[in-house]
Amino acid sequence: MMRFSSHLLKGGALFALLLITPTWAWAAEQGLDKADTAWILTTTALVLFMTLPGLALFYGGLVRSKNILSILMQCFAIACLVSVLWLAGGYSLAFEHGGPLNGVIGSLQKAFFAGVAHNTVKGSLPEGVFAAFQMTFAIITPALVIGGFAERIRFAVILPFTALWLLLVYIPVCHWVWGGGWMQAAGVMDFAGGVVVHITAGVAALVAALVLGPRNGFQKTVMFPHNLTMTYAGAAMLWVGWFGFNGGSALTADGSAGWAILATHMGAAAGSLAWMGMEWMRHGKPSVLGIVTGMVAGLGTVTPASGYISPFGGFAIGLIAGVVCYLATMMVKQRWKIDDSLDVFPVHGVGGMIGTLMTALFAAPLFGGHGLASNAQILPQLATQGVAVGVTALYTAVVTWLIFKGLAQVMQLRVSRDQETEGLDLVDHDERGYNL
Repeated sequence: MMRFSSHLLKGGALFALLLITPTWAWAAEQGLDKADTAWILTTTALVLFMTLPGLALFYGGLVRSKNILSILMQCFAIACLVSVLWLAGGYSLAFEHGGPLNGVIGSLQKAFFAGVAHNTVKGSLPEGVFAAFQMTFAIITPALVIGGFAERIRFAVILPFTALWLLLVYIPVCHWVWGGGWMQAAGVMDFAGGVVVHITAGVAALVAALVLGPRNGFQKTVMFPHNLTMTYAGAAMLWVGWFGFNGGSALTADGSAGWAILATHMGAAAGSLAWMGMEWMRHGKPSVLGIVTGMVAGLGTVTPASGYISPFGGFAIGLIAGVVCYLATMMVKQRWKIDDSLDVFPVHGVGGMIGTLMTALFAAPLFGGHGLASNAQILPQLATQGVAVGVTALYTAVVTWLIFKGLAQVMQLRVSRDQETEGLDLVDHDERGYNL
């Protein structure tokens, strides 16, 4: 009888335990990994940190003092708008399978996060954590674009442009590469956004600069950055935040994340030194602006390859990026005479292109990489990467141009000449960045 009572008590205790066990415990048994979850929660914060405040301060210091608040406002407003659009349907269109055009775009089955609960799992992560991490990528990409038309676009244009560009450019390309679309099926390798983030943002910035035209006084008046101390601080935040950008793209807390961070760091260091060296040789003195721009070039270029390559591969890619992106900057401004205000295309666009192509080289085991997609050889993989670069650049250019031309039919794109002279801080926001 006592033995029966003991078994009864144990059974009752087990039943009670089952009743009070939280849902996440069952999710864990179904694939949830707490270490992965903690890591991606951290990297989500790091990537948002790249935009607010990293990119805002980096860009803000590069413009003239009369336009500092306009840059901060644009970055902040973009973060808010993209977040709401991601909830409304952006996440679903980018990552939800099952639509009739799945190779091109996802479905709206998870619009407003329908079917996403605190205990739904995607891979080894809570789906909400995965969605939040991807949202930060969607935030920073259109924020990068504003560097192409800084100091002359009306703030009223920023919001509709961002909404349309996110829907028509970023989300489709994201689905192609990461959401089960045709590029992913073709074996395109883009670990953390060379195609999805940097090529789209860089090409869009170039098109924007062409459509809006140069700033008043471009190539006639020297337009010095107003606060390089601010730019340096923003650059340092970008470097740290990029560990979340690339390391988090492993979507797991293991050696692949650590390896991606190490390759990323080497890319940043080599890009900085290479750009500094080019500037030193050509102009006689190295500059703070040059070394931090080289860092961004190295980081952007190593991004698509970061999780597939060795630290030496990261160093080699960063070295190439520092030289090529420096020369591209000189070409865009001096030879092509295009006023890409903050060098978005030569740094991010060109960097994303060469990084995506070099992934086929440095990811190969011959160069210490972890292997190419589907055990492909270098030349076939290079061809696949080349198609991704070409299609993405062309698609982004055409759609961005159409968005601007469409908006121009219903609103004025840029401020007047007198307003540009006065500065966007007062014209758009009736505030001053500095009251000294």
